[in-house]
Amino acid sequence: MKEFNVAILGATGAVGTRLIQQLEQSTIPVKSIKLLASSRSAGKVLKFRGQDVTIEEAKPESFDVVDLVLASAGGSVSKKFLPEAVKRGAVCVDNTSAFRMDPQVPLIVPEVNADHLSDHKGIIANPNCSTIQMVVALEPIRQQFGLKQVIVSTYQAVSGAGQSALNELMEESEQYIKGEEIDPKILPTKGDKKHYQMAFNLLPQIDVFEDDGYTHEEWKMIHETKKIMLNDMNAKDIKVTATCVRVPVRIGHGETVYFEVEDKSATAAQIQKALSSAAGVVLEDDPSNQIYPQSINSEGSRDTFVGRVRPDLENEGNFNMWVVSDNLLKGAAWNTVQIAEELVKRDLVRVPEEAYEL
Repeated sequence: MKEFNVAILGATGAVGTRLIQQLEQSTIPVKSIKLLASSRSAGKVLKFRGQDVTIEEAKPESFDVVDLVLASAGGSVSKKFLPEAVKRGAVCVDNTSAFRMDPQVPLIVPEVNADHLSDHKGIIANPNCSTIQMVVALEPIRQQFGLKQVIVSTYQAVSGAGQSALNELMEESEQYIKGEEIDPKILPTKGDKKHYQMAFNLLPQIDVFEDDGYTHEEWKMIHETKKIMLNDMNAKDIKVTATCVRVPVRIGHGETVYFEVEDKSATAAQIQKALSSAAGVVLEDDPSNQIYPQSINSEGSRDTFVGRVRPDLENEGNFNMWVVSDNLLKGAAWNTVQIAEELVKRDLVRVPEEAYEL
């Protein structure tokens, strides 16, 4: 079996450390591993499969003789280094937003559109965490009953904004309980003018606002869903709208997903059955015994949990469900490694002649 030289770009971040763990547990035959980060982290030591690995500063030449790059170091870092890695013959799976809407780059959730991997030009994009878990839950429904419309409201964990935001939540929680003054510096988003307390609060803003009043997170959910399911970010065949809310939860995004199917004879029981046998989905749906997905129980799992499946009693063919997943695993690190596993399985860890170019 062929073995691969693998590099992890952004190895010290919240997702990067989980990329290491998921790669350790994966089916990918790893010949060698490089852990790459900024100059601030160079020289630190992390472990991979019990062996010490010294972190190196990421440079273009770092990708010489690398076969596969798993990247989660921020969009600007990916844009700087991944085209360089492709030039040197490496296939890159990117966990940032840098390439998601690039028409040259497949946007992949393996349970939904793994076949699009054959179109890659050296870079494959990992979607937004909130989009991933939603499409994993919707795809088996779409396959059996058709899908006309999706209305989603998210309840997104603070870890989705990075380790510094998670640290701020924990500090604020302690300050609030002690009655101390709180001085937020990060949330709802570093890139905006004002910052608000996250502890014991809800913030209906994730990322910056667009001119139409939607946040960029909401924009991403709308257009990524269309690109993943229909291979066209502006497709009209499925209508999608979103409201994204940050909640004071550490890990595990929750989503209320309201959807309309084409088959008006579909029942909640049939939808539950489709979900119960779907790849990557765990159905937890027994209201009589108060069994339903919870964020705290999703932490550390690769699965997407679905429950509260029920019809809209006022509108035929419309249903509600509740979807929960670990945003750092299925929403990021595991989906990235899962894409890489698919590349290996399909013998696609090679840069085609028509490679990606900026």
